[in-house]
Amino acid sequence: MGMPQMEHLHLKHVLQAVCALEAVVLRCFGPEGGQVLFTRDTGQVMLSRSGTCILTALQLEQPLARMVVECVWKHSTKTGDGSKTFIILLATILRMIHTTACKEPNVSLTCNSREAAESATARHLADKLLAFASEELDDLITVGVVPHGCCLSWGDFNAKTQSPAHTNISYGQKLLETFFHTRLGRIHCDFISHFTCELFTHWKFKNDLPSLSLQFINDNFPALHTPISGFPISCSRLIEGQVIHRDFATPCPQTDHRPVKAVVFAGYLQPQLLNAGEVLKLMEENTRKGRSIVQFSAQAEKSLECVIANLQNLGVSVILSAVKQSAAVLALATQAEMCVVECVSEDELSLFAHLSGVTPVSDCWMIQPEHVATLTFCRPILLGAHRYVHVAFHDLEQSVMFRPCSIVICGPGEGQTDQYACAIRDAIRMLLTTWVPMYVIATTPKRTLSHKITSVHMDDDGTKSASFNAPLFQKCVLEPGCVIHAGGTFEFLLHNALLQYGRSHLVSDHTDIGVPVVSQILANALLSVPRQIYSHSLRHFLQAQTSVMSSIQNRSHDFSLVYKQEHNTSPTQDCSNSECPLEAGKLSMYCYTKADVKPNVFMSDPGLESISSKYQLVLAVLQCVTNLLRVDTMLCTHIRSHTQSHRLTNNISWEGTEDEAED
Repeated sequence: MGMPQMEHLHLKHVLQAVCALEAVVLRCFGPEGGQVLFTRDTGQVMLSRSGTCILTALQLEQPLARMVVECVWKHSTKTGDGSKTFIILLATILRMIHTTACKEPNVSLTCNSREAAESATARHLADKLLAFASEELDDLITVGVVPHGCCLSWGDFNAKTQSPAHTNISYGQKLLETFFHTRLGRIHCDFISHFTCELFTHWKFKNDLPSLSLQFINDNFPALHTPISGFPISCSRLIEGQVIHRDFATPCPQTDHRPVKAVVFAGYLQPQLLNAGEVLKLMEENTRKGRSIVQFSAQAEKSLECVIANLQNLGVSVILSAVKQSAAVLALATQAEMCVVECVSEDELSLFAHLSGVTPVSDCWMIQPEHVATLTFCRPILLGAHRYVHVAFHDLEQSVMFRPCSIVICGPGEGQTDQYACAIRDAIRMLLTTWVPMYVIATTPKRTLSHKITSVHMDDDGTKSASFNAPLFQKCVLEPGCVIHAGGTFEFLLHNALLQYGRSHLVSDHTDIGVPVVSQILANALLSVPRQIYSHSLRHFLQAQTSVMSSIQNRSHDFSLVYKQEHNTSPTQDCSNSECPLEAGKLSMYCYTKADVKPNVFMSDPGLESISSKYQLVLAVLQCVTNLLRVDTMLCTHIRSHTQSHRLTNNISWEGTEDEAED
C-alpha cells in the first residue's frame, strides 16, 4: 500500500475555503437577509436563516471548511448565537492577515519560498492577535463599550409586565426579539419572545441567581419540550407539570381528583433469568434433587406478587419504568389497578426525580416510602397525533419555590418545528452567556488603560482620544446581564477603542509586529459586521457610525457606567464623572438605564444584543484563525465524505432525515 498523498496548504487555500462559506451565509445575514433553501433528491426541503443549521447542512469535501464549521458549531453550542457573524469576521481577519503578510513576509530567515514566508508571517500575526485579545480585549470592552450599554435584571423577563400590544416592552423581551429576528425572521419573533419570557416566569427560582434557572432549563430542555407538527406556531403553549413522552402500557387509573402516588424503577420488576447463551439448572436448596420449570416459574411469580403487594401497601398507583417490563408485570399491575409507563427516557426520569424529590428504585425488594412521589394527577394528554402521560407535582410551590411547566412548540412541518425549538434553546444559551460575569483582573499597572478617564482631547482627524491613568488596577467584576444596542454599535465602539489603544502604543512599541498593527487589524475587521448589516445602503452605514461616534464625543448616550460597592444592592449614584470608593480592593461595575433619557439615541432602534456574547465571539474567531493557520499539510486518504461528522449529525435533529444539499 502506497503512502497517502500529501498536499501542502498555503494561506490562500485557507482563505478560499472560508470565503466560500462566507458567500453562503451572506445571503441570510442582517435584518434584510433572506432565507436559504436546501433540497435533496427525494424532494425534501429545508428553509432556514439559522447560520448553524445552514452551515451544518452543507455537504463539505474540503477539510478546512469542515474544520471551520466544527469551530462554528462548538461556539454556537456554547453561546447559542453568532454563527453567521463568526464566518464574516473570520473571513475578514484572514483577508487582512493575507494582505499584511504579502507586504512583509520576512519573519523567518529559514523560509525557502515566498509562500512559506507569507504563511509564517500569517501564523505570527494570528498568534499576536490571539494573545492581544486574551490580555487586553476585556479591559477595552469594559472601558470603551460597556458605558454605552445597560444591565438587565431578571425582572425584565417577567411576562406579566408585558402586553401583547407591545405598548411597554421590557429590555429583556427586546433582547429576545432581536435574537429571534435574526434566526426566524420578523413575522414570529414577537410571539416567540413573549412565549420565552412566559417560560422564564414559570421557571424562575425564587431567591436564586438567574443563571441557575437558565442552566436548569437548558440542561433539561429535551425533556421539557414537545414538538408538534401540523399546527401554526401561535398554537404553542405552556402546560402545567411534566409531559412524559410515552403512553400508558396498562389502563390509566381513575383517581377522582385524589393525589396519586408514583414510583420510578430503573430496572426490571421481574429480573431476566437468562441471557443469550446461558443455561438454567434447577436444583433444590441443600439437596441434589432437581425441580421442574413449572415449580420455578410459580416461585418467580409469587415473588413478583409480593413486590406488587408491597407497592399496594405503599399506595402506589403509577409505575414509571426505564425499561420494558414483562407481560407478567403488566398483568399483575392491571389486576392491582396500577398503571405502568414503560421505556421512559433517562432525561425525563431524571427531571421527574428532580421535581418530585424521589430517587429511582434499583432493587425492587428495597422500596421505601422515600421512593414514593406524590402527584396531583397522572392522566393521558393528546398533543397532535400522539398520546402522552401528563403529571403534575403535589405541593411543589412550597417545596421547590417555582412552577414547573412543559413547553409545547408547534410548527407547520417537522423541520420548522425543530427550528423553532432550536431557536428557543439557543436563546437560553445566549442568555446564559449574557449572565456570566466578565472578570477584569489586573494587579499591576498598565501603561494606557484604567477605569478612570482623566482627559479627553480632539485629534487632528477630528476623532476623540482619551488619556488614561493607570496608578493601580483593582480586581473588577463586570456585572452580568450587560447588553447594548444592536446594529453594529458594539463593533463601532470597540473599533474606536482599539484605534485609540493602538495610537497610544505608536511611540513606545518598537517590535516588528506590535500592538498598533494587531489592534489596527482587529479594529478594521470589526467594521465588516456593520458594513454587511447596512450593505443595502452605504449612507445608512455612515449615518450609524457617525451617530455612535457623536455619542462618544458628546457623551450623550442613554446609559451610564456606574461603579458600585459590592455590598450596595440599590445604586442611585452616577459615578461616571466622579471617583467612587473601593472596598477590599474590589470593584463591581454595572450599567443601569436612566429613566429621564429617550431610548432612541441612535439613528433607529435595532434592538439589543449581549456584550458577553460578542466578547466570546471575537475570542472564538481569533482562536479559529490561529488553528487554521497552524495547518500546513493535508493527507489525502481518498475516503469520500458524504455526510457531516457523526457528532454534528447527532446534534442537529433534522440532519439525519433531511440530508440537504444547497439548492
